[in-house]
Amino acid sequence: MSEAGNQPSGKTAAYRVLARKYRPNDFTGLIGQEPMVRTLTNAFSSGRIAQAWMLTGVRGVGKTTTARILARALNYKTAEVNQPSVDLTIPGEHCQAIMEGRHVDVIEMDAASHTGIDDIRDIIEQVRYAPVSARYKVYIIDEVHMLSTQAFNGLLKTLEEPPPHVKFIFATTEIRKVPITVLSRCQRFDLRRIDASMIKADLGRIAGLESVEAEDQALAMIARAAEGSMRDAQSIFDQAIAHSAGKVTAEAVRAMLGLADRARIVDLFENVMKGDAASAIGELRAQYDVGADPVAVLNDLAEFNHLVTRLRFVPSAADDASLSEDERVRGLEFSQTLSVRVLSRTWQMLLKGIPEVQSSNRPISAAEMVLIRLAHAADLPTLDEALKSLGDGTASNGAAPRPSTSSAPSGSGNGASAVSQARMPSSNGGGQTMRLVASEPEAAPAAFVPPVVEETPAVPIKSLADVANLCDANRDMALKVQVKRCVRLVKVEPGRLDVSLTPDAPKTLLNDLTVKLKAWTGRHWMVSLSREEGGQTLSEMETEKRDNAFSDAKADPTVAAILARFPGAKIIDVRIPDAPDTEADADMPAEPPIEDDDEN
Repeated sequence: MSEAGNQPSGKTAAYRVLARKYRPNDFTGLIGQEPMVRTLTNAFSSGRIAQAWMLTGVRGVGKTTTARILARALNYKTAEVNQPSVDLTIPGEHCQAIMEGRHVDVIEMDAASHTGIDDIRDIIEQVRYAPVSARYKVYIIDEVHMLSTQAFNGLLKTLEEPPPHVKFIFATTEIRKVPITVLSRCQRFDLRRIDASMIKADLGRIAGLESVEAEDQALAMIARAAEGSMRDAQSIFDQAIAHSAGKVTAEAVRAMLGLADRARIVDLFENVMKGDAASAIGELRAQYDVGADPVAVLNDLAEFNHLVTRLRFVPSAADDASLSEDERVRGLEFSQTLSVRVLSRTWQMLLKGIPEVQSSNRPISAAEMVLIRLAHAADLPTLDEALKSLGDGTASNGAAPRPSTSSAPSGSGNGASAVSQARMPSSNGGGQTMRLVASEPEAAPAAFVPPVVEETPAVPIKSLADVANLCDANRDMALKVQVKRCVRLVKVEPGRLDVSLTPDAPKTLLNDLTVKLKAWTGRHWMVSLSREEGGQTLSEMETEKRDNAFSDAKADPTVAAILARFPGAKIIDVRIPDAPDTEADADMPAEPPIEDDDEN
């Protein structure tokens, strides 16, 4: 049920915009808010009617309309029914006046223009008086978060214990700005964003009532542009009808909103994923020349990238009625061929690139640079993929492997270091340089010589500190904490680790260490529980070292003099600069090692 059809007969009525003409008059007309309607239906049928409600949601989802319908339900009265009801199919005595905002007992106030304590004092004074004709005196306060702190405080007592004939209905788009003391006194309803498919279906219904012919693709474009707001969708549709002067076509809507062709967005995405920067730039320029906004193009590109990622995990998402055939079919194809890492990297780069385009004085040039970065990174492996391919001895693109990443054993000085570099993509489209160092014989010629494969593991483990550092390097903080607190080293050999555990050690710790060490070092490890007590845990060592440092500091004459000079002062930390490594200096070769400062 809507306001359509309530026009006076006998003369032509003034034109009313669609958002007002088709505003719902009862709960059955509310689209996408079924949970709220179900809750209110149960509350009214059982007589558990709250004293205040808080309606929150984005603009255009129906907060004010819901407040008026709720006020109508509270004051519903017909010849047969004289009690609150959510069944409003038959208009009651007060219904039309309430929905038109002119009922004397339903007071609507915009908190944006009535923010002070004086406005709230007027309400507090008026609530004492009974309603004139209706069952309840209902106060609807829109944008309630705009009230001042004093106004909120003045309302608290009345809101907690209002007279039995008074009800409050609040609406806001900024629920976080409403004090918790007010929220706790209200029954809260979060009005959801309306699904694009629901908006499209309702626009089709309105088109039929208005005798307007509209393409499905045009309605889908409007539904997506509304971003969950039915009022925005109706306003855009109203504009599209006037813009088209006849049939509402996808081309007309695209030109009106500065949108890109969805099929061409898919083509642009394909060019980017192939690494074809020239074709991607050409497609962007072609869309720009026909009126597409560069920011809108990149936003649509990000939206399609998200769709492809979603289809990879939820293939049934292709059944969304708001999707075009190109998006549905080709999106599924991309989801089966592109890796999640590539899609995630593209998403991150677009999120960083879109604000650059928005703030640029030359949006089209900035958008081209974003596409170039995307195309350049499309065929580059991620850091994890590159490391895995190098560890397997194969390059990610099928080319010959680069020199091995295994470094020579510490202390060996009989060979020069060969330095190579691999380019790794970064999230902003640039690159990170990773140096790969391999050992070569001293007499090797200038030409490339394959590295010598040694039995020494790439990640040697000689102490518990090495195990903790390995956990740190692989970002396994939970295992690192367990190793430091619970493990006592008894003996360590290549491929074998004998330890004892503290009483609070997790039962799965030894198994976790075995699995992780194999994955991180590339070799099998036997981690066994020893009957020997073992040494200190790393945490105990750190505590002992810290205690000794504090004791030494307190014994220092200078520190003692400072503490004596400033009563109440205390030592909170001790930091000792690293001493020069004389032993390492003595073992250095006569000739300096090769250094490469090139970061390109």
